[in-house]
Amino acid sequence: MAASQPLYERIEKQLRRRLATAADGDPFPSEPRLAEEFGVSRMTVRAALAGLERDGLVERVPGRGSFVRKGAAHRPVGILLSFHDQALAEGKTPRSRVLHAELREASSQETAALYGFESEHAASVVAISRVRLFDDLPIAVEHAVFPAALSALLATDLETGSLHNALRRLGRTPTLGSSVLTARTAGDDAQELGVTPTTPMLVETRSIVDQDGSPLEYTVSSYVADRYALKVDFDVSQS
Repeated sequence: MAASQPLYERIEKQLRRRLATAADGDPFPSEPRLAEEFGVSRMTVRAALAGLERDGLVERVPGRGSFVRKGAAHRPVGILLSFHDQALAEGKTPRSRVLHAELREASSQETAALYGFESEHAASVVAISRVRLFDDLPIAVEHAVFPAALSALLATDLETGSLHNALRRLGRTPTLGSSVLTARTAGDDAQELGVTPTTPMLVETRSIVDQDGSPLEYTVSSYVADRYALKVDFDVSQS
């Protein structure tokens, strides 16, 4: 290694080699520990870590420390794949932390999505809000609503079970869906997700119908942008 190469770059290269054999979610040494290990200042270590964080290889979680990251989970946009099934497909354990689960009055937007604009009376919905996790890593905050007739969902396993599997057991099979994607910052969800309030979020607003074409689910999921991604395949217009 050329002696003229800055010290922080030499340390960064050594850390990259170390990361190549680490597993996603492994704890990563703190700045003070790395400074002691390499016999340098924390400022030099911070400069070495900057490139790793920029490339998404290391993530600092406030109050918890730094962790190895192997890239965001990718979900193909054209496939109706539940969070639970995606976690299993990637070798992760799907978990949820329940924030709210109740039968309540629907908002106007929820009424339109699940009952149609022609509804003249206040409708009720089964509302379930959860933090979704891959293993112990928070990925998203999810707010889902279902028709009131599906109140049996409130008695199902909302922490480790799949709501889509529960719907199938109730005779309602998620069949077709559509999504609108937007973006925001974490804001009030930051603490639940273990990120800062300014962390970028990918927001998916999704509607799903069942095997009969009846409205089944209306969900707003806010994903930590560097922990989750949507993969889009497309044709190129020849016009």
